[in-house]
Amino acid sequence: QVQLVESGGGLVQTGGSLRLSCVASGPISMLGNMWWYRQAPGKQRELVAEITTGGRTKYADFVKARFTISRDDAKHTVSLQLAMLEPADTARYYCNSDAVTVGGVPSNYWGQGTQVTVSS
Repeated sequence: QVQLVESGGGLVQTGGSLRLSCVASGPISMLGNMWWYRQAPGKQRELVAEITTGGRTKYADFVKARFTISRDDAKHTVSLQLAMLEPADTARYYCNSDAVTVGGVPSNYWGQGTQVTVSS
C-alpha cells in the first residue's frame, strides 16, 4: 500500500524558516500531481501549494511568495520550504499525492501530517 510520511515540522519563532518533506513509499509506478495542505485548530483544511508532474507550481494567496514547493521524483519526495513564518501559519501540514501503483491503479493519498507552530 502506498504511504506518505511527512517530517520537518516543529516550533519556530516569527520570521523563522522550516523545510517540510514528504516521502512516498510502497508499490508506486508513478506519482502524479502533489499538494501541501494545512489545517489549524477549529478551521477547515486549506490548500497551501501544488506542484504538477511537469513541475508547474501554484500557491494559495496567503503564501505571498514565502513558501516554495518542490519535488524529486527519483526519491518519491515532495518538499515545502517555509520562510518568514507568522503565527497565522501555525497548523498541521499534510502531504497529498496522486499516484499510480505498479498494478496500474490510480488513487489519491494523504499523509498523517506534521505540526508547525510559530511563536510570536
